[in-house]
Amino acid sequence: MIPDINSIVEIIQLMLAPGIMISACGLLLLGMNNKYSLVVNRIRLLNEERRKTLHKSDDTDFMPYENLRLESISVQISKLVYRVSIVRNAVLCYTIAVALFVLTSLSIGIGFLFDITKLNSLITVEFLLGMLSVLFGVIFAAYETYKGYEIVNYEVKIDE
Repeated sequence: MIPDINSIVEIIQLMLAPGIMISACGLLLLGMNNKYSLVVNRIRLLNEERRKTLHKSDDTDFMPYENLRLESISVQISKLVYRVSIVRNAVLCYTIAVALFVLTSLSIGIGFLFDITKLNSLITVEFLLGMLSVLFGVIFAAYETYKGYEIVNYEVKIDE
């Protein structure tokens, strides 16, 4: 039996909701990947500065400001490493959400194609888990923003 055009349009509309969420998660992933790159580059720059300072002062005692700077660098690196793990968690949550939304779309299509109404509960669970994963990603992203502020605040206080 060939499905009528109305049911085909209806199923396409049902499959678009998860598709919109995939696009939204893609934008969130893009922003978090950029943030991930920035934090990793900052860690590398601080590590390089620490190496140069240690290498330059191998034969002599450190000046007080060099000791203070090395201590500041060490604290910042440890905080940035923690921050990058939070960004990683947000990226993983958004990626899992995308996978769940893709599964939701596929389940809708398969359920329609093979007339399997038993998939309706699975479809709902997949979509809700995807939304929950997005929520966790947003929470991690907000927490990462807070931690980023703490690091900048620490660096400004050290430089005063």
